[in-house]
Formats: sequence, structure tokens, C-alpha cells
Amino acid sequence: MSIPTIGVLALQGDVREHLAALAAADAAARPVRRPEELAGLDGLVLPGGESTTISKLAVLFGLMEPVREAIRDGLPVYGTCAGLIMLADKILDPSPGPWGPGETPSSGPETFGGIDMIVRRNAFGRQNESFEASVDVTGIEGGPVEGVFIRAPWVESVGAETRVLAEYDGHVVAVRQGNVMATSFHPELTGDHRVHELFVHTVRTGS
Repeated sequence: MSIPTIGVLALQGDVREHLAALAAADAAARPVRRPEELAGLDGLVLPGGESTTISKLAVLFGLMEPVREAIRDGLPVYGTCAGLIMLADKILDPSPGPWGPGETPSSGPETFGGIDMIVRRNAFGRQNESFEASVDVTGIEGGPVEGVFIRAPWVESVGAETRVLAEYDGHVVAVRQGNVMATSFHPELTGDHRVHELFVHTVRTGS
């Protein structure tokens, strides 16, 4: 594969930034808003935004089942922030700490799934508690990447098939299962394209 074609789910969120980062990582990037636009893709990015809104729009635009099927069929997918939530098999409500009364791993929006993990939404705090931090990511050379955390989730737990790629402040913030990877943070907002280059490498090689 020379230059892979990678779609960016363009229902809501920071779509343009991902398109630019993928282009800088030597991929042909295009927005995806309808099921037929999944055809011919070598990979797919799920951007940040608001997971409940993305979930509702995916159902409304008829994309929920086609994306799920594409993931089951082995399409490489990368999700950031809300995209990580959309790739989780199980979701917890935003409140941090131990699960509260009535709180179960099935709380939260309908997701595409694809990664065996339990994710807690908004775990790092509200919008005004957003921050940047250096994160060491397995598979990325040249030192830590700068992670932008905006109402970011974290991963509470992972299954046996899921690899932890990064942690911050004792919490899992990057994972991978097969060809599907996700980060709690936004690398597309920093000008550092190494995370996107890692994903493009996965698309090209399957590893």
C-alpha cells in the first residue's frame, strides 16, 4: 500500500484537525458522513467531540451498524477522546472514583465498540479543567508526546486482548486491540503528528 485512504467521521468534533494531521502523516484523508463513504477506506478516525451527540448522529445518519461491521471486519480505526469512548465496549458515567449506587458498566451512550475496555467519561474533569501533559506512548520514538486533555475520559480497565500504550497520573489514556487504537487526549491539536504516523503505519502494515 503506497498512500492509504483514511476517513474521518465527520458528524461532530475536530474533524479538520484530524484531516490535516493525517495528510501530514502521508495519508489521503477524507470526511465520512454517510455509510456509502466508508467504501474504499483503508482506515477510519473517530474524532473528539461529545460522545452522546456523536452516538445519536451515527444512528440518525445510518452509520452505527456500518461502522460496527467495518470494525468487526478488521478496518483499522483510531479514536481520540470521544472517539475512545465510542470504541469502548462498556461505559461508565462521568463521576470519578468507585462505581456509585446504581452505576453500572453499561451506562452511557450507544457505542461502536471494538476495544475490550471499560471507560469513564469526563474522568479528568470539566471543560475548565482541561490541561496539557507530556505522555510516553509505547511504539512512538523521540520522547513523549504532548497530550491535550479536554473533558477527557480515562480507561478504568482492559480485557486480556487489549494493550495499554500509555498512562498518565496513574490512569490508562491510550490503548490498542488489534488494528483498533484510542487515546484519551488530542494529538491532532499539537502539531506533533507522531500518533497519527503510528496509526498510518498500522493501516499500511496491520501491525
